[in-house]
Amino acid sequence: MRIFFIGDIYGQPGRRVVREHLADIVASRGVDLVVANGENAAGGFGITPALVEEILGYGIAVLTSGNHIWDKRELLPYWKLHGGDARHPVRRLLRPGNFGPELPGAGLFAGETAQGEPYAVVNVQGRVFMTPLADPFRTADALLGQVPAECKTILVDFHAEATSEKQAMGWYLDGRVSAVVGTHTHVPTADERILPQGTAFQTDVGMTGAYAGVIGSRLDEVLERMLQGYPSKLEAASGDVRLCGAMIDTTADGKAASIERFQLKKTD
Repeated sequence: MRIFFIGDIYGQPGRRVVREHLADIVASRGVDLVVANGENAAGGFGITPALVEEILGYGIAVLTSGNHIWDKRELLPYWKLHGGDARHPVRRLLRPGNFGPELPGAGLFAGETAQGEPYAVVNVQGRVFMTPLADPFRTADALLGQVPAECKTILVDFHAEATSEKQAMGWYLDGRVSAVVGTHTHVPTADERILPQGTAFQTDVGMTGAYAGVIGSRLDEVLERMLQGYPSKLEAASGDVRLCGAMIDTTADGKAASIERFQLKKTD
């Protein structure tokens, strides 16, 4: 199976580059499954119900998320209203599984590709320099225990700040999942590799959005915060728009055969 994982879609520039180029990438690269992190889709902070359905409509099978998943309050009633319907698009929006169990949503989705191949996507969040949630390592264990036995291809989005914690998760899950890919820092790392037991790993796949700013936000507003201490509103940057992610091939037993760092720079 060929999986294309897209890093944090940030605001309108990120949505646009995915909308305009994803179909061509899928066709030209023979992609079987597309997964993306969508927690920054709404102006860089959160995602709205309308954007959940819009972005899934681009050809993305599952949306993962992270610490910004609760930023748009209208998502909570939407999730509560439709989360019980297995056919509703919101079931394909994940939130880190180590948030409290009383919150709506889940950290695991199991489905099939258009070709009928089973797969699972797991979403957990780190704790180093972030909100002290439940243990992501033991949460990952629990979620993997819920994956159907026939599902061999398993992708993990570990949304975390510290590179050390991300790398530790990769080693912890090596041989038990097809890939562990990091999100959250919005900066792609050049350490893509296959670990000894067959798990593909990259510390952070990077951001899909405008790189002519600071991790997706406008440079002037970020500098005002940093130089003046003024809590200015942060808006999505524009310019140097890139689609970043990872292309992962798996074998029939779910092991990773290859991982490729992916970056498309929008030229117009």
